[in-house]
Amino acid sequence: MNIRLKTLLLTMALPVFAAAISSLHAQATRLTLAATMTNAAANQVKVYNAANGTLLQTLSTDGKGGAAGNARGVKQFNGSLLAAVNNGSNSVAIYTREGDYLAFEKTVTTTSAPVSVDFGNGHMYVAGATTVDSFELRGNEVGWMDGTTGLLGSGGGAPSAGSTAQVGVLDGEHLLVTVKNDPTLAGTVDIVSLLNGGAISGAAPTAVAGPEASLTPFGFSTYPDGTAVITLAHSSQDGLFRDGAFTTEIPSGQAAPCWTTRIGKYVFTVNAASKTVSRLVGTGNNIFVDSQVAATVSTGGGPSDIDAAEGVLGVIDNLGGASPAAHLSLFTYNQFGELSPSGTPISVGASANGVAIIPPLGATAY
Repeated sequence: MNIRLKTLLLTMALPVFAAAISSLHAQATRLTLAATMTNAAANQVKVYNAANGTLLQTLSTDGKGGAAGNARGVKQFNGSLLAAVNNGSNSVAIYTREGDYLAFEKTVTTTSAPVSVDFGNGHMYVAGATTVDSFELRGNEVGWMDGTTGLLGSGGGAPSAGSTAQVGVLDGEHLLVTVKNDPTLAGTVDIVSLLNGGAISGAAPTAVAGPEASLTPFGFSTYPDGTAVITLAHSSQDGLFRDGAFTTEIPSGQAAPCWTTRIGKYVFTVNAASKTVSRLVGTGNNIFVDSQVAATVSTGGGPSDIDAAEGVLGVIDNLGGASPAAHLSLFTYNQFGELSPSGTPISVGASANGVAIIPPLGATAY
C-alpha cells in the first residue's frame, strides 16, 4: 500500500474515531444524579444514581451540619456544580462534576450560619440565620463574596433563631428570602435588591408580611414572569406573590405544605403533615390545585425537601427517632406532571437534609 493511500485511509478514519470517542464521552456523563447531605457533626454529601438508587459516592463537606426547618440546603447548578450548607461551620461546600461523579472543590465562608442556596444572575446566593450573601460565579467556579445584607423578621428586627427558610432568585433585580418567625407570628418575605451585575446591593430588604390570618411563608418556586408560588405552611395555604405583595392565597387541601419545586408550568409541594406531594399551576393572577395528591410518601416520614430535573423528582423525608430515620424517595414524571414511584425508598441516615437532582451535563433545565 503506497503512502498516499495510507494517508487517505487514515484521514477518512479520523472523523469516525473522533465520533466514537465523543459518543463514549457522552455515555460517560449520561447519568442523572440525586444528592443529599447527612447534616451530621461530620457533614457529608451522598450521591446516588437516580435511575436505580445505587450509592455512587460519599464525600466530606469539610464542615459541620445542623440545618433544620430549611429548604435547598443542597442545590445544583446546570448539572456542573453542587453546593451544600455547613450550618455548624458557617460555610458552604462546593463540588464540581467530573463525568458521573462529583469532586470536592472548596468551601466558602458565609456571614451567618447558612441554610439555603440558589443560583442565578451569574451568582450563588446563600441565606443564613441573619444574613444573605452573594458570591460571584466565574463560569462554573464560585468566586469571592461580593455582597451581603441583613435579613428582617416580623417587627423589623433580625430573624429569630431557626426562622430563615429559603432563598430564591425572583428576577435580575431581586431575591426573595422567606422568614418563618414561628410559632405564632405571620412571618415575612424579604425582598432583597441586587445591583446590575447580580451582586446583593447591601440595602436593607423590604419585609413583606404574609397574608392576614396566614402562618409561615416557607418554600417557594418562581416563574420567569416574576411571580412566585409560596407555601404558607402552618395555615395550610398556598399564596401567589407578585409585584412585591401577596395577590391571592388558596387552601392547599393538604396539611402543612412546606417545600416546593417547579417543572415547567407545574409547582410541586411536599406536605409535611399529610405526607403527600401536590401539583399546582400558578398564573399571573391565580393558583390552581391541579392534583391534591400527585404522589404519596410511602415511608411514613414527614417530607423535608423536594427537587426535580430531567424526568426525576426526589423527596427527602424523616421519621424522627425511628430507624432508619430518613429516606430518599424517587419518582419519574411526564409532560403532564404525572408522578410514578421509581424503585423503593433509600435509607439515607439519621438526619439527612436537602435533596438536589443533578441532570446530565448539557441537559435542558426549566
